[in-house]
Amino acid sequence: MTSSRTAFLHGWRLFLAIAVVVLACAAAAFAIGSDAADGSRTAIRVTARSSFLLFLAAFTASSFASLLPGPFTQWLLRERRIIGLSFAFSHLVHAIAITTFGVLNPAFWPGRSALTNLPGSIGYVAILALAITSHRGIARQMGPTAWRRLHVTGMWIIAAVFTYSYFKRVPGNFWYAVPSALIFTAIVVRWIAKRAQAIKRVSSRARSAAPALR
Repeated sequence: MTSSRTAFLHGWRLFLAIAVVVLACAAAAFAIGSDAADGSRTAIRVTARSSFLLFLAAFTASSFASLLPGPFTQWLLRERRIIGLSFAFSHLVHAIAITTFGVLNPAFWPGRSALTNLPGSIGYVAILALAITSHRGIARQMGPTAWRRLHVTGMWIIAAVFTYSYFKRVPGNFWYAVPSALIFTAIVVRWIAKRAQAIKRVSSRARSAAPALR
C-alpha cells in the first residue's frame, strides 16, 4: 500500500469506503438470491464474512505492528479505531439481514432457543459497548485504565464468539476449518506479541539497572 493511498484512506474516509463496500456486497448478495428470503440469507453469510475479516484486522493490529513494524502495520494500528467501527457497522448490516430473514421466514425465530441465541447476543452487547466507548469524549471520561480493560475484555469476548460459531460448524462443513484456523492463528499472534513485549520490558529494565550495579 503506497503512502498516497494510506493518506487518502484515513479516518472517516476509510470508514465510508468500507461501509460502501459492505453495503454493496450485501445488496449484491440479496439481489442474486432466488427470492427475498434466500437473498437475505445470502446477505447474512456475506456480512458475517466481512465482519470477521474486519474484526481480525482490529484484533491483530497492535500485535502485527509490534512483531512486524512497517508502513502497512503502522497504518493498520493507526486506523484500528476506524476499522473497529467499520466492523460494528458491518455487523449492524448483518443484524438487519438476520432480522429481514426472520420476517420473511416466520419459522426461523421459533426454531431457535434462548441458549442458541445466547452467544450471538453476548457478542452484540460487546460490540455495542466497544462502539459506544470508541467515542473520544466517552473514552476520556472513562480514563485509560478502565477503557483498556473494557476493550481488551470486549475483544476477547467477540473472539470467543467467533471461535465458537465457526468451530462448531466444522463437523458439518469442513470449510469452516478455514475461519477457525484464522481465529486461532490470530490468538497465537496476540500471545506471541504479548510475550515478546514482556521480554523486551525485562531486557530494558536489566539494561537500565546494569550501570547501577557497576
